[in-house]
Formats: sequence, C-alpha cells, structure tokens
Amino acid sequence: MIRFSPAPNPHDGSSAEEQRLQDSASSNTLPLADLPEERLVELAKSDAEAFGELYRRHVDRIYSYIYYRVGNRDDAEDLTARTFFQALDKIDTFEYRGAPFSSWLYRIAHNLVANWHRQQSRRRSVPLEELLTAGARHTNPSVLAEKREIEQELLDAIHRLAADRQQLLILKFVERLPNAQIGEIMGRSESSVKSLYHRTLIALREELQERGVL
Repeated sequence: MIRFSPAPNPHDGSSAEEQRLQDSASSNTLPLADLPEERLVELAKSDAEAFGELYRRHVDRIYSYIYYRVGNRDDAEDLTARTFFQALDKIDTFEYRGAPFSSWLYRIAHNLVANWHRQQSRRRSVPLEELLTAGARHTNPSVLAEKREIEQELLDAIHRLAADRQQLLILKFVERLPNAQIGEIMGRSESSVKSLYHRTLIALREELQERGVL
C-alpha cells in the first residue's frame, strides 16, 4: 500500500518568527509599568503612553542631575522638560547597544546644561550643600557648626573644579551610577573615568590639606 506523507505545513519554516511575534503579543498584554525597558523603548517610538512611562521612570533622576549642575529649580525644571522633549523628538534614532536608556537621557541633559552654562553671564555654583548636610539636621549645634565649616571648605574646593570633574562627582555620589555608565554619559572609557576620579580625589585632598581641613 502506498502511504502518502502529510502535506508540508507552510508555517513549519517560520517557527522562530512565530515565537517572536507571540512574545511580542504577550509583552503587549502587560501593563506598561511592568514591561522591560528595551521593549518599552520600542513601543515608545509609536506610542505616547509608552513614552510617558519612560518619563515616569527617569524624570526624577534626570531632574536631580540637572539641578545639581545649574543650582536653581526653575532652570532645572525647564531643562528637564527640554531633555524629554528632545528625547521624544529623537527616540526613533535610539538603539540599544549595551548601555541603558538613561545613559542617552543623561547625555542629552549634559549637552543642554553645557549650553545653559555658556549662555550665563557668570557661572553659578553647584548646590551640593543639600547633599552634604541632609543628614545633619538633628546634630548637636556646636558639632553641626564645626561640620558645616568643614563642609563649606569642601564645597569651595569642589566649586573650583573643572566642569567635567564636577559632573563626575555628581554622577558618582548624587546619582550613584557605576563607572561604566558614567563613561557612556561623559564619552569616556571606564578606565578613563576611574583615572579621572582618582585624580579628582587626590586634588581635593591636597587642597584641603593645604587649607588645614584634613
């Protein structure tokens, strides 16, 4: 008896593509807040609500970074808004290449802050006071006065640093970013970031020692 083989399934050769589509459909059923960032970014290229979720995830850290660079809330709020407007306008050009989406946002923010500084008639100091004194509210008055004097010496030294060194300290101690991501933001290699950080700390320590603070 002749046995006929079943007709070939036209979909047999595209199982990988079918699986990809199924995974994509599955991710679309999740709330936006639960989506992984890479998927959310792809959706945001055509979905305003997805971009809104990206905004909610990153706005506080971007605002914090800008605030510590410009020194006042009004300009920080304006530059934060401009950062996300620019990100929305250019999100079609963003591609994942190993760095998180936030690194791209930080680079946009950095460029806007740099332009802002160039437009100022005089450069404002970085308000790191709030960072350094946030935990000292309930300290004994005499101890607090001495602590604030030391902090002021440190702040004065920080304010005299070059812009890239101030940026490094903010990303390291305010944003608490790893060296690899700092390198992505600053356009440096990770080893270069480590070297700059080391040289910055040495310079700060030497200046504070000369002033008798350390």
